[in-house]
Amino acid sequence: MFTDAKRSRVHDAIRQHDQALFAHILTPELFFQAARLCGLSILCSPLNLINLVWLALSAARNPQLSFAALLGLPLKTLKDQETFPSSDLCQLIDEAKQQRRRKSHRTSKRHDPRGGDPERVTEAAFAKARQRMPTAFWVALFFLLAEQFQGRYADAVRWRHFRLLAADGTRLDLPDYPALRQHFGTASNAFGTHNAQARLVLVQFPLTRLPYAYAVEPVKVGEPTLARQLLQGLRADDLVLLDAGFLCYGLLCQVDHQRASFCLRLHKTLNLRVLKELASANDVLVEWTPKDSRGQWRKEGLPESLTLRLLTYQVAGFRPLRLLTNVLSAQDVPYACWWGLSVSEEGEVLSKGIYNWRWEIETTYRELKVEQQLDGALRSRTPDGIDYEVAGHLVYYLLVRWLLVEAAAQAGVSPLRLSFKEALREIAALWPAAVTARAGWLAEVLQPRLRERLASHVVVERPGRLSPRGKKERRASKRRASKRAKQAKPRRQKKAKQRKWFGKGWDLSGPKPQPASTGQG
Repeated sequence: MFTDAKRSRVHDAIRQHDQALFAHILTPELFFQAARLCGLSILCSPLNLINLVWLALSAARNPQLSFAALLGLPLKTLKDQETFPSSDLCQLIDEAKQQRRRKSHRTSKRHDPRGGDPERVTEAAFAKARQRMPTAFWVALFFLLAEQFQGRYADAVRWRHFRLLAADGTRLDLPDYPALRQHFGTASNAFGTHNAQARLVLVQFPLTRLPYAYAVEPVKVGEPTLARQLLQGLRADDLVLLDAGFLCYGLLCQVDHQRASFCLRLHKTLNLRVLKELASANDVLVEWTPKDSRGQWRKEGLPESLTLRLLTYQVAGFRPLRLLTNVLSAQDVPYACWWGLSVSEEGEVLSKGIYNWRWEIETTYRELKVEQQLDGALRSRTPDGIDYEVAGHLVYYLLVRWLLVEAAAQAGVSPLRLSFKEALREIAALWPAAVTARAGWLAEVLQPRLRERLASHVVVERPGRLSPRGKKERRASKRRASKRAKQAKPRRQKKAKQRKWFGKGWDLSGPKPQPASTGQG
């Protein structure tokens, strides 16, 4: 990437104006610390690492605009301001233009990329830069943001003495281009193949819906596989809430080996041997000895069995709910604390059982995919571009959730009761004023005003609203035809390929130390 100090100063100034509402969170020290963790340097370039993060956030904030429209959007807003001709940014642009005119008189046989207009960056240059964006920088930035949030709002992520986490996965619909179909794959079932899709697994703090770690992989990679990669570096006081699809002996052993805790919804019949009852017949200690006919767990050196706690809940009109956890003490967490809701006479939820908080990650996916338009609004045609856009969406979601926590703390309400949809509208409405505001006016008036507006949109949680799934139409003839066509088609041996993971070399405790090189020379 080429360097140009003048143009870099111009675009750094534009970026500072455009991201003014998040300036107290995305500080320069945070970016430089993330670069140091990755062993990277931030160049004097209009498309350096910091500005690429800014453009990714802008793309997430404006899903209806193209990349070309995003590049000039904030400068247009600034130029429409009456005081712009006398501003420092205007003077900086004029100086860069004068320098460009002086260089244009010199004849040169080679093209100089620094000779372009200092106000703009071409879409082609932006496309190349975002494809080369190091994924390690996104991981470091995400990690540091989550750690700083815990430092400021430690009580907001804890249930009693546990740090509460939730993990779940979803699929993202991608633009149906050949490169994306080849890399991420497609969903296949009896009705045929579909468009390109990616697998997203997210770890979050359910008490605030703030993301903590994530991974984006091809759709064929299973959710338990990604969860095993993400849930490394857990603390001894962590309690991870998992859905039934994460029933994997290797994953549960991994969490238990780190002295962390988990709670998982059980929907299969397992080889469970009852050891003893605790509070009642619905709260028992069991021993799980999984089948290992292929020797997978033996090769990993895992124990032959796990001692777990099985909790059963029966609600009239519903199937029994069974929870499996490694929190064995009934005195530490009683039976009544794991499941159930406390509801007021008006139907508002007053308190929840531990496992009920797992459903907050489902709300997070709805907010991301529907309200923030992550699903179906991605623009890129390459895998690296998709990684870039998804990272921008998740960081932007984290920042909005951070603002909601600030507003909730000031108003004395739960951050989960503030509307995310209205928060996006309030931020979009205040954004033009924040771009053109002075630093003093922004800190003293606009940011407190935004927190007040965010806290005014309180959503009352009322459970009991069920949306039953409709029965899928049976198409037996089409299934049989697809099966015959698949059997008639000769199988091709696919070469095993290395799949990069977004957090390779990282876990929840930070970057892993790399082994020293033993080569000579």
